[in-house]
Amino acid sequence: MSVEVRQVFLMEVKMFSRLSGWWRHSLKTRPVLTNTIVYASFYTAAELSQQTFNKIYSPEKPELDFKSAGRIVVVGSCVYAPTLYYWYKFLDNKFAGASAKAVLTKVASDQFLMTPVLLAAFYSLLGALEGKEDVLEELKQKYWKTFVANQAFWIPGQIINFALVPPHLRVVYVASASFLWINILCFIKRQKVDNEEKV
Repeated sequence: MSVEVRQVFLMEVKMFSRLSGWWRHSLKTRPVLTNTIVYASFYTAAELSQQTFNKIYSPEKPELDFKSAGRIVVVGSCVYAPTLYYWYKFLDNKFAGASAKAVLTKVASDQFLMTPVLLAAFYSLLGALEGKEDVLEELKQKYWKTFVANQAFWIPGQIINFALVPPHLRVVYVASASFLWINILCFIKRQKVDNEEKV
């Protein structure tokens, strides 16, 4: 390795180390804000990647819709990130440890208590932000399909989360896994509801 390449490599390592140290410090001193920024970043990346996929592969070739992306990012980062931070903190305090019983209790609580609320909030808030007359129409038509897809994706994902991920990294882990999940969620969200198909 040449001296110049080595210097560039060492400079990048130092920069990454500083960024990593700042991020760890920020997680400890401003956990809600840091988790919200991470969540917003992953939501933005997932929504835009899903839109790009549609632009390339769907027959309609829709243009990128930054307003739609903005609405999804607002709901994801302003609702999901702080809610999940306090929810996981509550679960970790109530059901401490990573025993099989604690993990399964946390997963069941997450999937059957919090998930129904968050999915309902997702469709209802987006309906309101989109200015729909009936903000619950899409929720009624897509809720169960979304709930089943959520369980298939998140039950294994949350077992990993509660069994292996340190508590202070739970929202970051969920944000990372959400990159895939948001693509699925946005795909379901983009499917037309019956009334739209009839018009």
